[in-house]
Amino acid sequence: MKKIISGKVREVYDLEDGRMVIVTTDRISAFDVILPTMITDKGKVLNALSNFWFEYTKDIVKSHMISSNLKDMPAEFQKPEYEGRTILVKKLKMIPYEVIVRGYMFGSMYEAYKKGEPFLGHSFDKEYKEAEKLAEPIVTPSTKAAEGHDINVTLEYMKKDLGEELGTKIEKAALAVYKKCYEHAYKNGIIIADTKFEFGLDEKGELILADEVLTPDSSRFWDLSKYQVGGSPASYDKQFVRDWLKANNLAGDPNIKSIPADVVEATSKIYRECQTKICHN
Repeated sequence: MKKIISGKVREVYDLEDGRMVIVTTDRISAFDVILPTMITDKGKVLNALSNFWFEYTKDIVKSHMISSNLKDMPAEFQKPEYEGRTILVKKLKMIPYEVIVRGYMFGSMYEAYKKGEPFLGHSFDKEYKEAEKLAEPIVTPSTKAAEGHDINVTLEYMKKDLGEELGTKIEKAALAVYKKCYEHAYKNGIIIADTKFEFGLDEKGELILADEVLTPDSSRFWDLSKYQVGGSPASYDKQFVRDWLKANNLAGDPNIKSIPADVVEATSKIYRECQTKICHN
């Protein structure tokens, strides 16, 4: 067994038998800096949400999940600190794209729309306000860069690169997963404005959903009770930490020493509330 990835949030171990162990930590990053203070139970929340969605969408696309039971894993992981944040998964040949599904006019898409420009191959017939729901969700992939920032590309670019058949299969799976999960979250008080998926191929060449799914770290979750068109809605994510960093002129500062306890607790509470709304209904 060897550790092959130590990311912003996850540690990934290769069991060298076609399986991997993924541990989701309580680390948090903002403005491309991994912050020195852990957010209590954040890793457990992200893990629980992904596991819930993997099960919920298995009728649409299989996932890389094998087990979340520590007894199924090597002895090194059968310890209390790994409980609730560790999964055993199938190793895949990963698709070199993040597949972003956008359901609302927001962010960089809204910036392009305001200028009257198409957004990654998409043009819009009707008039939209900021944060307004799109007539239909759209897919805008990005390349997964080994270093630096990912590069947004058109859906056509991805299909040309991967082949029309595989590219279309990915597009359909991403949209189907988004739509099914959107409805579940919406009825529980959360709007999934946009999200990113990662896919891989198994040994038979079958498309498999991997990495994390529909968490506050990989998605833009809005509080339905506070949602209004024409502004930036209240969100369930690390925005609370980002706002504190900006207010204290610490955004992007790699030398930050710590985050105050009240900011940690408020952020942890936001993550836990998100899990409660989605997983317990």
